[in-house]
Amino acid sequence: MTTYLVEGGYPLEGSVAIHGAKNSVLPMLAACLLAPGECVIRNCPRLSDVEASLAILRHLGCPARREGDAVVVDASAPAAWDVPDALMREMRSSVIFLGAILGRMGQARLCAPGGCELGPRPIDLHLAAIRALGGEIAEEGGGLSCRGTLRGADIVLSLPSVGATENAMLAAVCARGETTITNAAREPEIVDLQNFLTALGAKVRGAGTPVIAVEGGAPLHGGEHTVMADRIVACTYLAAAAAAGGEVELTGADWRTLVPVTAVLTEAGCRVDSAPGRIALACRQPLRGVRPIRTAPYPGFPTDAQAPLMAALCKSRGCTVFVENMFDSRYRHVDELRRMGADVRTEGRVAVVYGVPRLHGARVRAADLRGGAALAVAALGAEGETRLEDAGHIGRGYQSLDGDLRALGARIRRLEGGKS
Repeated sequence: MTTYLVEGGYPLEGSVAIHGAKNSVLPMLAACLLAPGECVIRNCPRLSDVEASLAILRHLGCPARREGDAVVVDASAPAAWDVPDALMREMRSSVIFLGAILGRMGQARLCAPGGCELGPRPIDLHLAAIRALGGEIAEEGGGLSCRGTLRGADIVLSLPSVGATENAMLAAVCARGETTITNAAREPEIVDLQNFLTALGAKVRGAGTPVIAVEGGAPLHGGEHTVMADRIVACTYLAAAAAAGGEVELTGADWRTLVPVTAVLTEAGCRVDSAPGRIALACRQPLRGVRPIRTAPYPGFPTDAQAPLMAALCKSRGCTVFVENMFDSRYRHVDELRRMGADVRTEGRVAVVYGVPRLHGARVRAADLRGGAALAVAALGAEGETRLEDAGHIGRGYQSLDGDLRALGARIRRLEGGKS
């Protein structure tokens, strides 16, 4: 079991580089399966979800290896079309392989995915998109069996789901004719995926807008791409500096993708300076409560940043209302924040944070990826030592949370199996 020991009360100072985006690289790894050649993905973070994706690719017959910060995948001769239960349970987003396997192999068999428990995360939109392209899907025994020759279609998503948009893009690349995806997700990671697919020879346009067009059937080949910086990691470190106080600089991140979060931090009393490839935050005074924060699809406030920002605002003056519009069970960190002295009250999708003068160290447990990161943020601004247990979840999205924070002056140690 992974445990973090955090001694709070020390301001953060210094600079840290932001690693590649988890939510970009996972669909890119699935996209590697489409190209009969060698793909090189640079700035690929070392995350447990990445390792799970590489294990899936190897099972499918695609050799994959690391070379420094890059991952090299050779999908010249995939030999399987199933993803067994043991591999699917490693991460929820493993369903992203459905469109790619079906498109390349003509059939696919997947078990139910795993990952963080954030309430119902139905894959109905994924399945509807695949069916619109001509895929025949049978749901049996807790898994999916798919087959069929894909053809271009007009896909209209009832919600701008990131995963369903990505799955539709991957499948459409292999379909005959043109596909239009309407009400597509607009996240920067979707643009990053389009850029990777284009590097492989695919004809995709419109990412970043509500309508994406894919001209399927173009001959694909190997290619190279550098993953964008992870904006949620950047948000977490900004929240950490706001909670602990101090002045930090983040390099590599695109400030334009962080405006919904930096606007909240500015309103709370932080000074934020942005430039191409750089974001700096200074916090030298207690935070103040802000106007209601409502999570929404991009370009709205990101649901993945909700928990870290809530943790930072626990010591604010005044109160802040959070409305979680994306997931049903995304307040699992609240009970743990209360153990540290926070005053947070929830009802349904609403959480109200009443700022307190101080937090204290406590023994807490991470229930999911972003909630675990939020507890680390709170611990940095608390008095005394916090023992953050079940912190293995954090490794799904942060390459080295403890190492990056130590580089900024935080007093944090990582224990594995009771040993540092």
